[in-house]
Amino acid sequence: MSISLIILIGLAIIFDFLNGVHDSSNIVATMISSRAISPRVALAITAVAEFCGPFIFGVAVANTIGDEIVKSEHLTMLVIIAALLSAIVWNVFTWVLGIPSSSSHALIGGIIGSVAVGAGFSAIKLSGVIKVLVALFTSPIIGFLAGILIANVVYLFAWKSTPKVNGVFKKLQVVTSIGLALSHGTNDAQKTMGIITLGLVISGMISAFEVPLWVIVICAAAIALGTSVGGWQLIRTLGSKFYKIRPVHGFASQLASAVVILTASLVGGPVSTTQVVSTAIMGVGAAERVSKVRWGVAGEIASAWLFTIPATGLLGAGIYLLLSLF
Repeated sequence: MSISLIILIGLAIIFDFLNGVHDSSNIVATMISSRAISPRVALAITAVAEFCGPFIFGVAVANTIGDEIVKSEHLTMLVIIAALLSAIVWNVFTWVLGIPSSSSHALIGGIIGSVAVGAGFSAIKLSGVIKVLVALFTSPIIGFLAGILIANVVYLFAWKSTPKVNGVFKKLQVVTSIGLALSHGTNDAQKTMGIITLGLVISGMISAFEVPLWVIVICAAAIALGTSVGGWQLIRTLGSKFYKIRPVHGFASQLASAVVILTASLVGGPVSTTQVVSTAIMGVGAAERVSKVRWGVAGEIASAWLFTIPATGLLGAGIYLLLSLF
């Protein structure tokens, strides 16, 4: 195993860990904000489910990221290392500022930027990029609509209930949070699996793109460990800035998010958990009352999402040029 491959694997694990820290807020924010369960217990349950996700639902997303976006025969390890570094830098930057940006967007932007400069646009598979972009940009809309739909169904069945129904929704949130964590582990951990496997192909360690079991294990473990740490500043952003979340909101938004993310994972569509969960929360709030949602906060986050791919694309290109000098 070459030094460059070892560096790539190390950076991929760091990215996966930061992804877990960054995205832990998506899974537990509503559950903690509605006081359904204590923060530490919520993160522990989520971490275990995150680890199990890829083993239960397969690695279709890893195949998309590693085999359908770029042509491995035209790439070098330096290109992939630059892509990972750009995504890591962006994740740390947004984490420090408490901005729930998308790790998925950061990785895709970094890949496109570094590959375009390091190998040329001919090394990019346009059909795969279109597939990824469609998944990334339609999933938030679907998450918003799913939030509205599921919230209305929940409100319909619970409209005559007494306040005691909040206790039921608190218990149900444990179930929906596990489902959401499974879907997140299935989707997000696989992005790193795809990068590592791509590196194995480029270095000649394996002859065809097929995710080894040890890659699945270390990637699932890294994102689970990151999730267990928790990004508290981001949890506060998602859990309180949109509106005051009650147990019914937490249950409906988690269920909507889990359905959207898991469906995308099974068909190999990489999506942003941050986007889907955030828009599902907004959809659930809007279903109750449109004015309930603080749309200004949503606009700030949307701006960060739109800026992520071009920013990390330029960052990936710049990092590749810098590394190539040495």
